[in-house]
Amino acid sequence: MATKIRLQRRGRKHYAFYSIVIADSRAPRDGKFTEKLGTYNPNTNPATVELNFERALWWVNNGATPTDTVRNILSREGIYLMKHLQGGVKKGAFDEAAAQAKFEAWKTAKANALNGIKSAEEQAKRDNKKARLEAEKEVNAAIAKKVADKKAAEALAKAEAEAAAAAETEAPAEEATEAPAEA
Repeated sequence: MATKIRLQRRGRKHYAFYSIVIADSRAPRDGKFTEKLGTYNPNTNPATVELNFERALWWVNNGATPTDTVRNILSREGIYLMKHLQGGVKKGAFDEAAAQAKFEAWKTAKANALNGIKSAEEQAKRDNKKARLEAEKEVNAAIAKKVADKKAAEALAKAEAEAAAAAETEAPAEEATEAPAEA
C-alpha cells in the first residue's frame, strides 16, 4: 500500500478549506483516510496552515509521498528542513543541539518575514483608506463650491429682481409727482 500525504477538500462553494491527511494512494480525494495531520486555509493572506509537526515529520521520514501542493506546504512549514537536519545529525556532520539551533534560526527568520509582510499589507490598507478619504473630501469640497456658487447666483438674481421691482415702483411714483408740476 502506497501512502500519500494529500489535501482533502472541505468548506463551501468558492471558499475552499482543506484538511491535510494521510491516505492510501488509491483512495479518492475526499474519501477514507488514515490520519489527519492538520488544516490548510488558502483564503487568508498569507495562507493559514495548522500542522501536527511531529506526526508530519514521522510520516515523511517513513516514506509517505506528498502531493505537489502538500510538499510545498510542508516545505514552508519546515518539515523538509528538519528532515535534512536530522540526516546531517545521523551522518555526524553536527549534533542535535546545532540542528535545533539552525531550525530555530530559520523559524525566527520566517516569522520576521511574515510579520514584515503583514505590517506592509496593513500599512497599504491604511494608505489606501487615507487616499480614499482625501479623494472624498475633494469631491465634497467641489460639490460644496458648486452649491455655494448656485446659491450666490440665486441670491444675486433675487437681489437684481428686487432692485428692478423697486426701480419700477419708484419710477411711477416719480412720474406721478412730476406730472402735476407740468400742468
